[in-house]
Amino acid sequence: MTATTRDSESPANASTPLHGGRPLGHERWWGAAAGIVLALVDTAMLSGFGITFAMNGRDVTLLVAAFFASSMALFGYLVGALMEARRRDRQAAAVIRTQVETISAARARLVQSEKLAALGQLATAIAHEVRNPLAVIRSAAQGLSEAAAPGDAEAQRACTFITAEIDRLSNVISSLLAFARPPQLAPRAVPVAALFDRALLLAADDLAESGVRVRRDAADVPAVHADPDLVCQVLLGLLANAAEVVPAGGEIALEARPADGAVELAVADSGPGVAPELRERVFEPFFTTRPRGTGLGLAVARQIVEAHGGRIAVADRPGGGARFVIRLPIASAAARAA
Repeated sequence: MTATTRDSESPANASTPLHGGRPLGHERWWGAAAGIVLALVDTAMLSGFGITFAMNGRDVTLLVAAFFASSMALFGYLVGALMEARRRDRQAAAVIRTQVETISAARARLVQSEKLAALGQLATAIAHEVRNPLAVIRSAAQGLSEAAAPGDAEAQRACTFITAEIDRLSNVISSLLAFARPPQLAPRAVPVAALFDRALLLAADDLAESGVRVRRDAADVPAVHADPDLVCQVLLGLLANAAEVVPAGGEIALEARPADGAVELAVADSGPGVAPELRERVFEPFFTTRPRGTGLGLAVARQIVEAHGGRIAVADRPGGGARFVIRLPIASAAARAA
């Protein structure tokens, strides 16, 4: 019975910490040892001052020292036990607080996942219902444009406007479908320089039209394990967003650097930046600060990056502006060889 009780108490009380920190079980013994040392020092000092203890004519200094030592040891032991109990309570409170925070975060992620799943189903249904009528309207507008008299500028302008708005709505539908469908990855080892080259080539016209300077820095960066098409899609979206907010003569930078077993790709701009209170919301579906934005570009970008096992965040750019950072895993040696 005694052995069983000792074993059951040992993990919780003797030496196992509840939440990091020093192992429990030492303060009481240090308190007892300190009490013994204090009693012996006091007795030695009294003896040094010429004070002796006698009973019936016999010197009982050692007996008094032993009594003081045992009393002080017990007192120190109790003080140490009290300190252990208080530390154990603090550690238990920290564990409970951490568990509550973890459960709350998991519950929030679950609720968000359910909302996004329902939203994705709704978006898919709407997209399929709207796409076909838009195609019919666009075809009719093109037919009217071709049938209009050559000198009828008003009819040509109206048909061009209709076609442009239908193309914009088609892009919105494509974004809805991209958001509703989980990304299908085909990852492989991809050099970062190749990703930057492809993204800048595809965005060259928009960047030239905006009149911004483009700077890139991807020296001595290992290859990433990613789907090049999807990552290029994310970079294109970030470059397009930056080109919209950077004034003429401003700068957009494509940067890459290794960071703790991963690679960080960054798109930085010299625009107005993103307010701190909006930095988490900009990745939410349908949240946008632009009058004609859909609020799906960054939400899809986050889906793609998280599907790679990475993460995307926005912060301040040194000198002003925004800096979107994408963290992707480094390609293994086997993947690079393949």
